[in-house]
Amino acid sequence: MPDLQQPARTFLSAAWRYLAMLNYEIDPAVLQAHLPAGLVVDTWQGRAFASMVGFLFLDARVLGLPIPWHRNFEEVNLRYYVRRRDLGAAAPRAVAFIQEIVPRRAIAWTARAVYGEPYSARPMRHRIDSVAGAPTSVEYGWRFRDRWQRLGVRPQGAAQPLPPGSEAEFIAEHYWGYASRRGQTVEYQVEHPPWRVWQVGESWLDCDVAGLYGPEFAPFLAGPPSSAFLAEGSAVVVRQGRRLGLSSR
Repeated sequence: MPDLQQPARTFLSAAWRYLAMLNYEIDPAVLQAHLPAGLVVDTWQGRAFASMVGFLFLDARVLGLPIPWHRNFEEVNLRYYVRRRDLGAAAPRAVAFIQEIVPRRAIAWTARAVYGEPYSARPMRHRIDSVAGAPTSVEYGWRFRDRWQRLGVRPQGAAQPLPPGSEAEFIAEHYWGYASRRGQTVEYQVEHPPWRVWQVGESWLDCDVAGLYGPEFAPFLAGPPSSAFLAEGSAVVVRQGRRLGLSSR
């Protein structure tokens, strides 16, 4: 575990729901240029991944206070998987982000200022279809360069616990995040119970990957994902971040 004596105070609380995760195998060399100092790319069975993730952010509260007109919104992000180098085998699984999209400028500004997270604000929308309370189609959209772009899934069957040791568990079970703020690595903890997931029969990504994330990502996100699933989500707590004195070597 990161060397925290006790959990930091709660900075943000919310519920994350209907997390559509499209997971792509990627050359770890592509991710190296984006790593905050002191981190290494994490892998599962020797394979590195980047995930396109869309979800609903509900009842958001900062320092316990709801922010008018900023409580419920969509988020879409491109994330990858990392560990702290200095903790060796004891380092927990963690995530870092290439870019995170939300529909409100104030949310994006706060995340950049507090954590150094690469947020941007764009028009967004979502659609969730269901039968008898079970989701049958989940899609998230965002507008970029005068065109609506989208990612989505069609879940099948019932939600199930994550199989231990599976690729899906590696993708979904992360409780630490890292970002780079003014040249320093910021570490923060995310708390939530384990999620159940739906397997999906169909997934789709219609996105200007090169324009949003860089041309180096386009070849890896062009074809079908290595895996895709829909996580049910839960209440979450994001702890106050702290800056670390980590070296890039």
